[in-house]
Amino acid sequence: MLVATKDIVLPTTITGSLPRPHWYTASLGDRSFREALSDVKYREQYFDAVSSYIRDQERAGLDIVTDGDCRFDPDVGGMSWFTYAARRLGGMEGYDPYRVQKGYQSARRGDIVFEIMESRLMPRAVGNISRGHLDYTPIWKTAQQMTAKPVKFGTITPELVATSVGNDSYKNRRELILATSAAFNEELNQLADAGARVIQMEEPSIHLISIKRHQDMQAEELTVDFYVDVFNGTVKGLRDKTEVWCHTCWGNPGQQRLFAEPQSYEPALEDLNRLDCDVLTFETASTDGMDLAAIGRVITEKKVAIGVVDHRNLQVERPDEVAGLIRRALEHIPAERLVISTDCGFGREGLTRRVSFFKMAAIVRGTNIVRRELGLPEAECPAADPGYQIAEAE
Repeated sequence: MLVATKDIVLPTTITGSLPRPHWYTASLGDRSFREALSDVKYREQYFDAVSSYIRDQERAGLDIVTDGDCRFDPDVGGMSWFTYAARRLGGMEGYDPYRVQKGYQSARRGDIVFEIMESRLMPRAVGNISRGHLDYTPIWKTAQQMTAKPVKFGTITPELVATSVGNDSYKNRRELILATSAAFNEELNQLADAGARVIQMEEPSIHLISIKRHQDMQAEELTVDFYVDVFNGTVKGLRDKTEVWCHTCWGNPGQQRLFAEPQSYEPALEDLNRLDCDVLTFETASTDGMDLAAIGRVITEKKVAIGVVDHRNLQVERPDEVAGLIRRALEHIPAERLVISTDCGFGREGLTRRVSFFKMAAIVRGTNIVRRELGLPEAECPAADPGYQIAEAE
């Protein structure tokens, strides 16, 4: 159900995460979100951080905002993206080292990706998996009360959680994934019922399997078809209530790629097109749009969100660069189905807040160039309004 992008041509957004303010020193730890909100220091810092994230996005002029993934702690390489859900699901306990997968080119000691993965401590499934204390609805409500714009809520996919934890409870990995998927589906339907206008599932394993990097998983019959079914089961019932997005990229541990060379989505596009979602996102800025033609050829019904700024590069893209990539995308994807975004999240330890902010402003400024060319309404970008310039012009 297109409740967020329906009436906007070339809507702008970011993937999700933003760097933490230096003054945001409180941590959630292993507490539930609701429990942590009874801690006056955490509650004040959390609310202030979410507010600052939203104000920055509104000042940049984005159409759809996020809470910056504010619930995640400042762990090595974005570990909280994995552990937040894993440690709060019912049936999970303990702290086991994460399995460093052999398919990754940088999975050797001395490589930054190895250290990032080595730092992850994941629980084990010791009982029946349930929703536990995910608390997605109160997290979204905290942010949505601060803005009239849609707050997009993003979550890791259940298969990424279930393939990263130990398994002492289920017969095999497939059963563990399906149980995790069922718990997520219950949680996400509650979130949609509460009024969330955009729910984003982040990183299904489909494009990774399609480039044959996870042969060990395929040996366990964790095939592309299985992962398509898992995604569709996880979001079952959501599209009758809200707009469902599927985010894909080529990895973002500590702002690093998982593979040395840029990868192509082309082998996975037919399978991604089978997902029960309204919007598919693709990393295209870092690859200079090499898959745009293929994406436009295969994805003909869903909306397509393209990344126009690179979350790994400290150089802030110029608005004309952003406009150029959008123009190339429009050669293959009609404007009414095109969404403008980032390649991935800005993270908590990679980019600075300043760099992230001006990348967001560049998204809107570049999109406004194309909107102007197409005769479309432009978005207000207070950050670029000369009327608010502090320094006097000569």
